Amino acid sequence: MRTPRLLASAAALTALAACGGDGAVGGGPGGPGAGDPYFPEAGNGGYDVGHYDLKLDYDPGTGRLTGLATITARATRDLSAFNLDLKGLDVEKVAVGGREARSHRAGQELTVRPADALDAGETFRVTVRYSGRPVTVTDPDASEEGWLRTADGAVGLGQPTGSMAWFPGSHHPSDKAAYDLAVTVPEGLGAVSIGELRGERTRAGRTTFTWHAAEPVSSHVVTVAVGRWETDRSRTGDGLPVYTAVDPQQADASREVLARIPEIMDWARKNFGPYPFSSTGAIVDRAGDAGYALETQNRPYFPGAPDTVLLVHELTHQWFGNSVSPKTWRDMWLNEGFATYAEWLWQEDHGGDSAQQTFDALYDGTYYPDEAANDAVWSFPPADPPDAAHISASPVYQRGAMVLHQIRRAVGDDAFRALLRGWAAAHRHGNADTADFTAYVEKSAPDEDFTEIWRTWLHGEGRPRRS
Repeated sequence: MRTPRLLASAAALTALAACGGDGAVGGGPGGPGAGDPYFPEAGNGGYDVGHYDLKLDYDPGTGRLTGLATITARATRDLSAFNLDLKGLDVEKVAVGGREARSHRAGQELTVRPADALDAGETFRVTVRYSGRPVTVTDPDASEEGWLRTADGAVGLGQPTGSMAWFPGSHHPSDKAAYDLAVTVPEGLGAVSIGELRGERTRAGRTTFTWHAAEPVSSHVVTVAVGRWETDRSRTGDGLPVYTAVDPQQADASREVLARIPEIMDWARKNFGPYPFSSTGAIVDRAGDAGYALETQNRPYFPGAPDTVLLVHELTHQWFGNSVSPKTWRDMWLNEGFATYAEWLWQEDHGGDSAQQTFDALYDGTYYPDEAANDAVWSFPPADPPDAAHISASPVYQRGAMVLHQIRRAVGDDAFRALLRGWAAAHRHGNADTADFTAYVEKSAPDEDFTEIWRTWLHGEGRPRRS
């Protein structure tokens, strides 16, 4: 898949070079992808984004989005051109450093050629003015992401690559950045996003909501949710701001479970260490507005009122998946295995099955009422999904959690809890892969031999022999 995209990018740059202007510039083109094994076109090479400033105006009646993206980045090599991911939408103008730049579209790649070459280490600013009706992206597993129109607005969901449907950027979890978003919608609607709400202003029948996320964010956990909301602001016992936005139709069903957010956050901090972000909360849309919940940063998104265990899962992702993000999508088990094991720990600590009982039910094939679902747990190793269609399949979640339980059995409860907190601290606001994790575990427990756990539970095919 990667070779044709590289050829297409080369053709695009050849076309740009023939467009006239100031003549050739130094350096070479940045890569059209970050090298992900499952999504090779996602992200881009040659630069690192530090900040996105997104000004968005959305009309739910027509489905039209108008955007101005200002992206601040640092060149990691000499660049004559670089790429941005943007699927659909019409690009009206591109500028680099305030000077108009030539650009070319090829699939999801927007190739930009600045008037002057960018030197390695140079910080630059690119602005893209664009508009149109954002598309819905269908993933290899047939789920939908991108820009989803809802009953009273829309929601942007990005995992793994859907954020490119509503703003240009480097859409891979390895390239994190801070965000400012100003979202304008018809008066009477709200626009909820990540980070902190900094302002709300209404003029001429349209309201602009301004959000700021200072901590690093992977684009796949950025969201904008437009609709009618009942919002609530409160604080946890130690002062952490809690912001919830709930569709009025879901308010009654959500009230009791959302009231447990402070309790869940206190429990999670004891297990996983200091919370890595500046606020928490939730977004609850109508059932059916999306096909899944997602760990959008600061406040996870739910299509319909969640139960407590699902809320625990998505809030745990703020540590594992959002703060400690995968280096590539092959490492998805480091997100989902950890959040799934958090479910087991929560149930164990709150009068439900112990983690060992949950492990045993999965191993024995009695966890699910359906035989095929029980068999699916063993369809591939959690650290080695066979392709992009399987990065969110059952082994990534359940067998990923089983790996963690085997580690817990090897090191003991106290050392395991310390390991969870230490792992979250060691890679706070960073990226990690499976090799980083196994090395961390081995360093944390040097007297233990994890060879069999890695060989059979993490990378082995089929159901391992019970130990």
